[in-house]
Amino acid sequence: MRKRPLRALVPALAASALFLAAGCSADPGQSSAAERTPDSGASATATANSDQPLAVAAAPAAAATSTAVARPGTAGGKARKTSLKVKSYDSHTRRAVISTVGKGTSSPSPTGTPTPAGTATPGRTAVGDVIASAPAPGAPDGLLAKVTKVIGETADGTEVQTAPTTLDTLLGDDDAKGTVPVDPASFDVERLLPDVKVSWAKTGDIHSGPEGTKVPLGSLRVDVATKVATAEGAPASAAASVSGFVQVKPEVDFSYGGGSSTASTASTASTASTASNGSTGSAASGPGAAYLGVSGDWTSQWALKGRAAASTKPVRLPFAKLHADPVLQVGPIPVVVNLDLTCYFEISGDGNVTVDVEQDLKGDFKAGGTFGTAAGWTPVNESHMDSSPVRTSVTTAGSVKAALGAQATVGLYGTVGVTADLAPYLRGDAAGTVTATTPVGSEAKSDVAASGSWALYGGLDLSGTLQIQLAIFGTPVIQHAIPLGTLHREWKLADGKM
Repeated sequence: MRKRPLRALVPALAASALFLAAGCSADPGQSSAAERTPDSGASATATANSDQPLAVAAAPAAAATSTAVARPGTAGGKARKTSLKVKSYDSHTRRAVISTVGKGTSSPSPTGTPTPAGTATPGRTAVGDVIASAPAPGAPDGLLAKVTKVIGETADGTEVQTAPTTLDTLLGDDDAKGTVPVDPASFDVERLLPDVKVSWAKTGDIHSGPEGTKVPLGSLRVDVATKVATAEGAPASAAASVSGFVQVKPEVDFSYGGGSSTASTASTASTASTASNGSTGSAASGPGAAYLGVSGDWTSQWALKGRAAASTKPVRLPFAKLHADPVLQVGPIPVVVNLDLTCYFEISGDGNVTVDVEQDLKGDFKAGGTFGTAAGWTPVNESHMDSSPVRTSVTTAGSVKAALGAQATVGLYGTVGVTADLAPYLRGDAAGTVTATTPVGSEAKSDVAASGSWALYGGLDLSGTLQIQLAIFGTPVIQHAIPLGTLHREWKLADGKM
């Protein structure tokens, strides 16, 4: 289970998806979706104007338990918001209990035990229904599933057996596109080091964090200060330490384009994947286009001081983990995005150079995956940063590199779609010689002279991976993870003589 010890408000990051297609037959004794009438509490908003693209926005607080239901293959079976909610879910058996919002029971039997299959009241959950739910008990990442069997009525609602499905079973040939900021208050924060401080700000003059820390609206800031391993033999004055902060204003980018004219490939791959992983989708052919990613503003400032211990490989030191499950309202459908962010320091060097450097960095980033029927899934990897040195000092020859970065993962309904690692860094190099001259036969002290040069560089590495779980969109299954590719930039900040 995910550990969520401390809550903090934070903006976050977003992910990618995939779609699978398959059929599912009802038990002989059960009424099928085609024989059932739509839920009388459903909203007709989603079907009011099918020619218009679906709006994409942050789900309002009132929709925290919202559920959308579609009945593919039936008249009027498009996805619509309903008065139903997921009362409970068991991820091991994939059984769910569905009840009506505002009612503690759903026509329970007198004994409270399940009634025989097939006796569910018309207008309630039926075999073939596709359910999309915001986070619910037993489903903290939300739920996207297809009903394969109505087990019966209980004191809490209708118990059903479900199977995995994909977003195209709900979105069909609709179009949707939007960028949604992540509420910083929706993040859980796990501090991994003692001196970690978290701050955020949101509209309404609401602020959380140490007094005096200024944070722009909608942003999350994580400060850290810690000692790191010092090179063996270094004087006490060269004790190594790192400090700084990461500030992000994350947004989730989501788009879906239905009605692919060349969807036979998607349909074939999707149907084939059903047999291998047990997922059930619709008879739909999948989308013609899709995108899932995370973007936002980035600000950081960090300092490295002293002589860090020698390390042939970079040593990564995570100092905070953050998690959020923002819900996007895509028309009537609650699409649950899962965001994880790990902030870290990373240091490498030869253990010889002593530095006292500090850098400011501001810019933006974008990482994700985009789908088209011709090219399939392709990565998106962009970043624009401006940096400036605040303090620079390098003594003795050697090299050192320190990064203050963040690794983000974004997915839908508990599946990881995109992993991105943004690592701005400082790199210092110094080269020189030391000579000592002592006059022959003299007791005078030696003359010591040092000469050399040093240079300080700023840089940025952005890398990541598109995961096979992007198929939750209903697109052809990615057979293996696709690297985002590494975006690498480096620039000189300062140089000088020793």
